[in-house]
Amino acid sequence: MRILITNDDGINAPGLVVLNEIATALAGPDGEVWTVAPAFEQSGVGHCISYTKPMMIAELAPRRFAAEGSPADCVLAGLHEVMGNHTPDLVLSGVNRGNNSAENTLYSGTIGAAIEAVLHGTRAIALSQYFGPGNAGLDDPFEAARAHALPLIRNLMENGVWQDRDYGVFYNINFPPHPAAEVKGAKAVAQGFRRDTSFGVEPHFSPSGRKFLWVKGGPQHEPTAPGTDAWANLDGYISVTPMRADLTAHDTLSKIDDIL
Repeated sequence: MRILITNDDGINAPGLVVLNEIATALAGPDGEVWTVAPAFEQSGVGHCISYTKPMMIAELAPRRFAAEGSPADCVLAGLHEVMGNHTPDLVLSGVNRGNNSAENTLYSGTIGAAIEAVLHGTRAIALSQYFGPGNAGLDDPFEAARAHALPLIRNLMENGVWQDRDYGVFYNINFPPHPAAEVKGAKAVAQGFRRDTSFGVEPHFSPSGRKFLWVKGGPQHEPTAPGTDAWANLDGYISVTPMRADLTAHDTLSKIDDIL
């Protein structure tokens, strides 16, 4: 198996080391793992692409590249330049430091990379490690992802739904904020919504008196509705959410058609 890996935390992120281990085991002794990751952290850039400016790319080692661009840029570079005619069988994005459950999904560069891959007809999975009191102090806070990702990905590769139609399925996987031994299993769940938290801004002043705004998130340990991602994660389960890049609100089409 030939696998392309990327992330939004940057080429030197510890989660990318974990992902490389997972991908190497998945690819097998006759497989290949290619890395194209952002040269610098790109958290929160979503599905951004560098449409109006070029990006520099550098080969750091065989099959390992850093690009001065977004995660989606890295997938484009991997598919159309770095890997040449060797199309990957799978794109893996992550393992993100922090959850991409609920509304975080919409901001995530980790998810953006998976979207770009599936738009090109390539299977894609985004992986994120929820952080919290249960795992933040561990020697390996990525322990749950490291222990449980491989069999889960193998199962999805063999039995999951994939490019069944335009805007094919990709998967958003979040590992709970617990030690690996306390993970209860995996659940297929919908994307949730944290009703009492959101992103905002906090003003700060520089020594010269200029005002700057820091974007900050809200509490991450508010559960979403039962049957959704953050609810499952906080209850000790791995959340597996099948997604499409189609943004149409299909449930409203007939009503809107009626009023038109």
